[in-house]
Amino acid sequence: MERLPGFRDFYPEPLPHPDAWSANVRTHIFETWRTVARRYGFQEYDGPPLESLDLFTTKSGSEIVGQLYNFEDKGGRSVALRPEMTPTLARMIGASERAYKKPIKWFALPQLFRYERQQKGRLREHFQFNADIFGENDVAADAELIALLIDTLRALGLTPEDFVIRLSSRNAWQDFFSSRCLDTTKAYDFYQIIDKMEREDPAKSEALLQNLGFSLVDVKHFIDSAVPTAELQLVLNNLEARGLADFIRIDYNVIRGLAYYTGVVFEAFDRKGEFRAIAGGGRYNNLVKLLSGGKVDLPGLGFGMGDVVLAELLKARGLLPKFGVKLSAFCLVVDETLRPATLGLIQTLRDAGLEVDYPLVPTKPDKQFKRAQELNARHLVTLERLVDQPIAVKVKTLKTRAEIHLPIAEATAHILKLEAETR
Repeated sequence: MERLPGFRDFYPEPLPHPDAWSANVRTHIFETWRTVARRYGFQEYDGPPLESLDLFTTKSGSEIVGQLYNFEDKGGRSVALRPEMTPTLARMIGASERAYKKPIKWFALPQLFRYERQQKGRLREHFQFNADIFGENDVAADAELIALLIDTLRALGLTPEDFVIRLSSRNAWQDFFSSRCLDTTKAYDFYQIIDKMEREDPAKSEALLQNLGFSLVDVKHFIDSAVPTAELQLVLNNLEARGLADFIRIDYNVIRGLAYYTGVVFEAFDRKGEFRAIAGGGRYNNLVKLLSGGKVDLPGLGFGMGDVVLAELLKARGLLPKFGVKLSAFCLVVDETLRPATLGLIQTLRDAGLEVDYPLVPTKPDKQFKRAQELNARHLVTLERLVDQPIAVKVKTLKTRAEIHLPIAEATAHILKLEAETR
């Protein structure tokens, strides 16, 4: 049996082959995401991986169905595996926002699913760091969210030489569009052209723009000028005050083609241009109102950062730690009559928070020692029966070869002390 195309198995280190995905890397990324989000005062939430199909078509239109894992369940309901987290979040906020003080600052680490063509940096499932703020219109919230994104990448070892946040604004583009075209029905098509322009043949972009009454030269001049609007200047000032200005640049190529973005938008890219966008997001002040049927009108903004591109980037920059099992202690069972006493000590050590392993079945001492080395145990623990004396514990530190004999009652405190001294 083989796994489905576009999905991943996560193995513990050491990996069985170079292309295998590492569960240790995933844990490292998740722990960093959670740590930095909590440092910023964000609280973790989650929602169901299966939602009503209407939740996603209401937000993105019926054309999204072709990208979904959707079906009719046994109750006759049209459902889909979530392709993104924001609709679920907006539904939850719309239903329960009165229970929370504003601004609401939440984050989640969902697994998301899209049935689409596989390519570099994009699979049919991925995990994503979603961080969102609700109930604040001031651009200070936009700056706070961008700072969270920057600090999350910094916490993983990335520097201004590794990535940049390309900052833009839908309002700036709206002003550009409105000053040149009074037909608002053309706005969505215009934004789609701009969103794809970096990846499209210039001649095709020129033709599409001309059909809407625009000039490619005029559009490029606006982009190249990179003059920040008043709202973007406030964001820049906020981030500069934090010492984060080196991570930011104005780039009107970023427009975020999704129809619901309403203000500041941004994307994170690696400086070398070797990968897809690391993260992207912006302000979407109308989404909660849309998904609540007009019952709740609450401004929102957020970003998403996927694990696939991020893991590839960290690997390419040599920023992944060396992973593998590391035990506080391995308990040898040399005398099988002492196995019950050894099990009691093992339980005591584990209750104290130490990582401990032992041979499950009778095993030759040399094989036990080899296993302890394979598991990178820092200490060997052996119970010994001494003549006319209580059972003693021998603790040997493998790195220094130092060893000591102790009463069983003192063994846990001694190993805890040794562990504290090495950290």
